[in-house]
Amino acid sequence: MGLKTMYIFWSSLLSATLAQVLKPVIYYFFIGHKWQPARVKDAGGFPSSHSAMVSALALSVGLQERFSSPLFAVTLTVACIVIYDAANVRYYSGQNAKVTRQLVKDLQEDHPEDFNDPIYSIKLKDVLGHKWKEVIGGMILGCAVALCFHWYL
Repeated sequence: MGLKTMYIFWSSLLSATLAQVLKPVIYYFFIGHKWQPARVKDAGGFPSSHSAMVSALALSVGLQERFSSPLFAVTLTVACIVIYDAANVRYYSGQNAKVTRQLVKDLQEDHPEDFNDPIYSIKLKDVLGHKWKEVIGGMILGCAVALCFHWYL
């Protein structure tokens, strides 16, 4: 199974990996101007690795198997579900975590004796999902990688 025969898989994997590697770089140059290499393993942020991966997968399948194939229809459907989930369900879960943490903090200030349970010490992630610009960035990256694999292999 070489690069040429498995380019659909490799373009998808490379797209997701590139998106994750780009996150601390983009954060450093365009957002926080602080080097945070741990962002490589974080969910959320720009670009979306989920969107990059499924966009590369769908486009690669369309290019290799034709856009009228049932396999392309399946991969496009999966891509739409993953992208919707990244931009909506997971994003709002992250927003919910922020609100929950703030609510607990506010209540702890007024009633500290009621918050002795260790459950209130659990660190919730703020960034779970993506804003639409992060999703679109991932989609563009995934499509670019898929096209490069298609043209050069």
